[in-house]
Amino acid sequence: MEITKIFAAGGVVMWPLLGFSIVAIALIAERLNFWFRINKRQKRVVRESLSLYEHDPELAVAKLRQNADLPIARIFLAALELDRPNPEEFRLALESEAQAEIPVLKRFNVVFETIIALAPLLGLLGTVLGLINSFASLTLGDVGGSKTASVTAGISEALVSTATGLIVAIFALVFANAFRGFYTRQMAHIQEYGGQLELLYRRRYEKGEVSYATTR
Repeated sequence: MEITKIFAAGGVVMWPLLGFSIVAIALIAERLNFWFRINKRQKRVVRESLSLYEHDPELAVAKLRQNADLPIARIFLAALELDRPNPEEFRLALESEAQAEIPVLKRFNVVFETIIALAPLLGLLGTVLGLINSFASLTLGDVGGSKTASVTAGISEALVSTATGLIVAIFALVFANAFRGFYTRQMAHIQEYGGQLELLYRRRYEKGEVSYATTR
């Protein structure tokens, strides 16, 4: 069956399902680019920044500013750009900025959840509407007659919308789960790297080596 015929067979609900699929593809592409950029550069930037901070904090801050498009860099900078904070203030700055980055890391999650929930329901609605139209064409006393074949064909076509809705939902669900996994792992990295930076800062603070923040 041609795509246009399949689309027509699904009925009116195929239009919102088409919109859902286009939105899902666009958001998946954006999120894949986002996580690829983070996973490709983050570990190297963090290691270099922590290594620089042990010897020259200003170089570490400069390195982080060059990579301010990374969430972990913005978290580090929020603490390092404070003017001589005590260790508790330093820790609170890291935690506060980490919380502020959560919406960036979880961006579009609500949209994915909406598509996953509504796509199968729209498909089911399309099937129900198709069945209603099919049985409406069947007159009383004509069961087994010439119209029965058209009803059977109508039922088959009506199921197209359900199948389409499930396909859209499954497609979105696979990537949504992958992005949730990336988010969980990223939060673990933020805690790990933040703890390492906090430890380095505490050592410098206790030795009296902490200087005023570098001007932005």
